[in-house]
Amino acid sequence: MNENTELAKEFKNAFETLSKEIGKVIVGHNEIVENVLICLFAGGNVLLEGVPGLGKTMLVRTLSEVLDLPFSRIQFTPDLMPADIVGTNLITEERQFKFQPGPIFSNIVLADEINRATPKTQSALLECMQEKSVTVGGTIHQLDRPFFVLGTQNPLEMEGTYPLPEAQLDRFLFKLLVSFPSREDLNEILLRTTEKVEITPKKIATKEDILKWMNVVRDVYIAPHVRDYASRLLLATHPGSDYASEKTNRFVRFGSSPRGGQALIRSAKIKALIQGRYNASFDDVAQSAVPALRHRMILNFEGEAERISTDIIVEDILQHVKRDESSNKK
Repeated sequence: MNENTELAKEFKNAFETLSKEIGKVIVGHNEIVENVLICLFAGGNVLLEGVPGLGKTMLVRTLSEVLDLPFSRIQFTPDLMPADIVGTNLITEERQFKFQPGPIFSNIVLADEINRATPKTQSALLECMQEKSVTVGGTIHQLDRPFFVLGTQNPLEMEGTYPLPEAQLDRFLFKLLVSFPSREDLNEILLRTTEKVEITPKKIATKEDILKWMNVVRDVYIAPHVRDYASRLLLATHPGSDYASEKTNRFVRFGSSPRGGQALIRSAKIKALIQGRYNASFDDVAQSAVPALRHRMILNFEGEAERISTDIIVEDILQHVKRDESSNKK
């Protein structure tokens, strides 16, 4: 067994252990937990969309406990100011400016109901999420690594909200839809929350462990033809391109940015490691297509009028690119 295979096996075991420990607190949502961990190890951020009460905040809090990382929660409201997030310069008794860090200076940050803050406040997160730094008064302050933002938003109550601009949505590696629990999961949730059932997750990994695995992820091999497959999927989201599907040309106004391709590649590498492999495959890329691309496409007027889901368009793109590949082989 070579070194790479051994590393893949170690990552798989560590990933499964983390998932099981989080699963002690979070009932169901196994796919959500897996994708959140994928975003963490990929060095990205995740947007969780779901109605209130589905455990989004509990998931983030449990994640910080299991990973033994500092955690901060920011409740986004219309009167929240950028300085309330990133911090500000204060005058000390010696009449000198001293930087007072905001809650963004943490390893795991929950941006709760992120679409309730004004665009000015939302934009304060852009530099943090992309550059992992904060600029206040012309001075750049580096954020501690790993830095992981989990944003939540309610898809139902839109009154008094400010939809995230495309530039901000693009900073999220994945957009995950948190569904309502099944009957069995709902019974288990009610049992744990209404009776004397105390569950305390154990600390599984440290900051150093996370940084180590993030470096391992970058070294996972991806063949040129697999990378090209991700590029074709990305191009297929753009109407008018040679790779666009019928639904793309009909319902999409703008396609994904190159960050969508980066999300496909980074998540595919982790998908491979989860299965004990040190090389990413076509299936690894395809499995991440929906959460990586669903929020990176802008529908045109017809798409919005027909209420077409971008998930349907991504699924159509996957089939379209697969058909093209099969025809080219013939």
